[in-house]
Order: sequence, then structure tokens, then C-alpha cells
Amino acid sequence: MPRPYLPPPYPPPPERSAELRRRFAEEARSERPDLSALCLLIGAEADGSLDETGIDAAQAELDRLAGELPYRPGGAHAWAEAVRRLLGARYEFHGTPGDYQRLEASLLHEVLRRRRGLPILLSVVWLEVARRAGAPVYGVALPGHFVVGFGTAGEQVLADPFDGGRVLTGTDADLLVVGATGAPLDAAMLEPAAPLEIIHRILNNVRAWATARPERSDVALWAVELALLVPAHPARLRYERGQLLVQRGEFVSGAEELEHYADLIEVVDEPAAHKVRQQAHTARAMLN
Repeated sequence: MPRPYLPPPYPPPPERSAELRRRFAEEARSERPDLSALCLLIGAEADGSLDETGIDAAQAELDRLAGELPYRPGGAHAWAEAVRRLLGARYEFHGTPGDYQRLEASLLHEVLRRRRGLPILLSVVWLEVARRAGAPVYGVALPGHFVVGFGTAGEQVLADPFDGGRVLTGTDADLLVVGATGAPLDAAMLEPAAPLEIIHRILNNVRAWATARPERSDVALWAVELALLVPAHPARLRYERGQLLVQRGEFVSGAEELEHYADLIEVVDEPAAHKVRQQAHTARAMLN
């Protein structure tokens, strides 16, 4: 009788985790970071069952899907429709409200398996499949809802992978932004998102998932530690890591991280640095 599927995460052993993080840092600092590779390394850090064979299989699946797209179907709208027909209609990739409650919805290998996920991970599938087929495609980080764009600014066509790849009108995009922020769509919001911006946003989603579940501080910690490996990361991640370490009972390491953060911000905000040092002192006192 086959073993029933149980969702991740089952963390990898320390040696495997160290190797995954080394590769993640190397890829993030490369001249042209590979989005799918970074996403799969995040998945392997979350799910210890994702080995090298599984990572290769996920990349092969993206290649296979790209091979099913038509050859140069036309302009931006034709590309958007071709990818929608393949991924949204034929293979039924889309999102549901319940996906926001599942960690798997932020892991690329699970999104490929389930054909469900958060908007940004479904967008990664669209991006990687369309890119492999030669489409002029890029991510668009609308506030609160990630989508994909096809074509140049003059002929830009937006598609919503969470809604099965539905091609958006200008009104649709404006409504998405107004619903998320209360403010109208700004042209700057339609700029292509760089791979590392996408990775930061994915890790933010993982941290948000874990923050809502205090018993999963382990997930929050590895998400913060991966984010710290991305160049130009926010300094406040140091503070977040220190708090998590203290929460998990690692008082000395947590205090050291908090003190490091205080050193970073002291020049610009001395009162805040003093407050953080007090938190570090309290953490050290917990050892007594």
C-alpha cells in the first residue's frame, strides 16, 4: 500500500542545509541569477525530501512544458494567450484562497506537482516556461498581487497566473492595485521585477506564513537566513533573526545578532540602537 502524501516541511540534515545555502548564496551573487534554481534551493531548504534528483526533475518539467508552446506565436498578446492555453487551460495551473494557508504554495517543486500556488510562484512557472520558449516575458510586482508581463512597455500585456493566466485589461490591473493599497495604479508598478526582487518577495511570503504560526519559528528562521544571503538585503533582517533566535531559546546567539544590528543602526538612530541593546541584555539574562 503506498504511503500517503504528507506535506512539507521536513528539514534537511545540517550538512545538506549548509550545502544548499552555499549554492544559494553563490547563485544569488552571480552575474545573472537563475530564478528557477534559487526557487528550488528554497524548496530543498524547506523540504528535506527534495534531493538532487527531485531538483533536476523540476527543471526538466519546466523544459518539457516550454517544449509544448507554439514556435513564435506572434506578439505580446499572442504569447500571453499561448501560455494561458497551455498552463492555465490544459494543465490547470491556478490558485485558490486556501493556497495562502499552505507553505507548499511557496515552494516551486510543490507548485509544479500540485499545479496550485501563490500568485508569485505561479508567476515563476509562467516566467520560466515562457522564457525557455523565447517569449518576451518578465515578472510584474503589483502591490499585493504578482502577475507576469509580455512585450515591451509600448505593447505590454499583463496576465494573472493565479487566475489561470487570464489576460488583464488596464481596468483589471488598476482594480488589483486599488484593492491592495487603496491607491490607483502607478506606471512605475509595471516595471519588470528582477530575479532577486522576486526571491525576496517569496521569502517574505514564507516568513509571513511562519509568523502566523509561532510553533514554526524554524521555518521563519531559515527564511530569514536565506534572505540574508541575498545581496542588498534589508538590515532589519538582522534584528528579525536575533528575535527568532531568542524565541527559540538560543539566547547568546540571539543577543549577539541583536547587538550587531544595534551597531548597524546606531549612526542613524541612536535611541533605537539603545533599545535593541536592552533587548540583547534581557536575552543574555535569560541564561541565569
